[in-house]
Amino acid sequence: MPDVHHAHPSSLPPGRRRAAWLLLATVLLVGVSWLVFKYSERVGVERMRAVASQDLNVRAAAIDGVVTRHAAIPAAIQLHHGVLELLRTSAPQQTALAQEVSLFLQQLNDHLGGPAIFVLDVHGRVVASSDWIFSDNLLGADLSYMPFFRSAISGMPARHYGIDHVRPEPGYYFAQPIRDDKQGWRVMGVAVVKSSIRELERRWLQQEAPAVIVDNNGIVLLSSLPEWRYASLQPLPGEAFADIDPRHFSGQEVGRHSLNITIDGADEGVVVRLPKDLRDDVRQFSGIGPYLALSRNLPETAWKIVVFADLRPVALLAATHAALAVAALGCMLLGALYWGQRRRLALGREQARVLMERSHQQLERMVQERTADLSHAITSLQHEVLERQRAERTLRAAQDELVQAAKLAVLGQMAAGITHELSQPLGAIRILSENAAEFMCRGDQATAERSLATVGQLAGQMGNIINPLKTFARKSPAVSSAVDLAHATDAALFLFDQRLQKLQVLVQRNLEPGVWLAYCDPNRLQQVLVNLIGNALDAMAQAPQRQLGLQAERQGAQIVLRVSDTGCGLSQEARQRLFEPFFTTKQPGEGLGLGLTISRDILRDFGGDLQAEVSPNGGVCFVITLPSIPSAQEDPPHA
Repeated sequence: MPDVHHAHPSSLPPGRRRAAWLLLATVLLVGVSWLVFKYSERVGVERMRAVASQDLNVRAAAIDGVVTRHAAIPAAIQLHHGVLELLRTSAPQQTALAQEVSLFLQQLNDHLGGPAIFVLDVHGRVVASSDWIFSDNLLGADLSYMPFFRSAISGMPARHYGIDHVRPEPGYYFAQPIRDDKQGWRVMGVAVVKSSIRELERRWLQQEAPAVIVDNNGIVLLSSLPEWRYASLQPLPGEAFADIDPRHFSGQEVGRHSLNITIDGADEGVVVRLPKDLRDDVRQFSGIGPYLALSRNLPETAWKIVVFADLRPVALLAATHAALAVAALGCMLLGALYWGQRRRLALGREQARVLMERSHQQLERMVQERTADLSHAITSLQHEVLERQRAERTLRAAQDELVQAAKLAVLGQMAAGITHELSQPLGAIRILSENAAEFMCRGDQATAERSLATVGQLAGQMGNIINPLKTFARKSPAVSSAVDLAHATDAALFLFDQRLQKLQVLVQRNLEPGVWLAYCDPNRLQQVLVNLIGNALDAMAQAPQRQLGLQAERQGAQIVLRVSDTGCGLSQEARQRLFEPFFTTKQPGEGLGLGLTISRDILRDFGGDLQAEVSPNGGVCFVITLPSIPSAQEDPPHA
């Protein structure tokens, strides 16, 4: 009996034969894809290492040059004649020399473009500084605790990274002892240049991949990610942590947080994975995949720059190559299977045709059912759209009715003033007409003509009073046009003329005719102004000082009109609910609380808005925003 475990697939039963061929093809595809993936990944990592290494060499050389470009400046400071004289002079007599040397250091600093230059005496006190003109200058600061001072005062030039306590900005310090040739070359002080390195961080570290600069203790001094700054790559031992003086970093917590990143072998490139708690910090760069860590020493500063290049694109490219290889192999296998399946497909065509007919019939039924459902849904949507349009028309009509009711309410409030304005000319017309009739009976035609001319003038005066009222009370649809704000405010103020005189309100306005043109409906804008002015007069009824302000200004393509008063003002709660419908601060029966809500809706229909602010003179300032008329499209203003 043959051994089925070692038999050829063709000798197996059909079912097991298909399973064996499928298993063999699967193993072949998986094996080929794995080999192609690993090979492509290795080639990609090597290519990335070569490119990143070349870029890192250029960046490291540039950073070294930028940091140390001011290294020779401290040695040249003592060439100025006033530096040694300043250090030789006692403290009470140093003022004039300190100013001269500080001015020299300022000029030198301006020429170099950025570093801070200063001179320290033997006690570590800054006696001259290039930043003497600033309020937070270094003059008088005690920097004796800084390592560069201790090295330089002992006679050795020094360079050191640190943060002084006066201006907590990190920098790289270059220090040079200042020796007196007249006193046996004794060290009289220290010349220091502080080179700013934040520009270096922004320019050379903010690249596509995260990068850090660490010192010989593994402390991150500069980083493209601010969260990593002053952390350690690895937890520091106790003795190394104790050697760190917090004063050198202006109280920053240095080395207390560890990134737990190992960069051993990073000179040639090493694959690292960031801890989970640091992955969010680099989300802006790549994600949570592995990184290729490359490092270079900066010999001039004893630092090391480390760049973390994202390997996810390499893995993605390798996966793409593996997928292409699997696809190519699959195509070959499918080509081989094609000829074997051709005979089998010929036998099943009839069955497939029958199945297709059944599927087609079922699909037609489904399409008919779906079409009926869609038709019903479209009909429902059409009904809903009609209902919404009907509701919108009803709402707009109700708003127009509210606007008209508010206008009539204002006219009712002003009825007494209007009656007073019209009663005097009417009485005069009655008397003059009787006089004219009497004079005509007497034959005095000249006197009768003068009386009738006066009657005509009084009739015109009454027309001037009535026309604004007719315009204001007219119910008309909103039609936007060019509106002169000066004319609109004059018309609104005219309606309150009697009340303004009675309350002795001082009106302050800067609106000149023909200057402030807005694009809106004049009648609706007058309604808004009447509402705001009426509210202002109500608020100032009991105020000791009554001033109504109407000020306009232009902000881009809009005109802002401010209506302010000196009334009692509004509480914080009232300002928050000011534009709620039916909210009012007036006594019951004096208002419905709809005026401001309607006014804001009117302005928003024009593309404007209405807001409330606290007036500088007390009271409330309402800010009206309206679209202005472009100069090329200005129409004649309408009042």
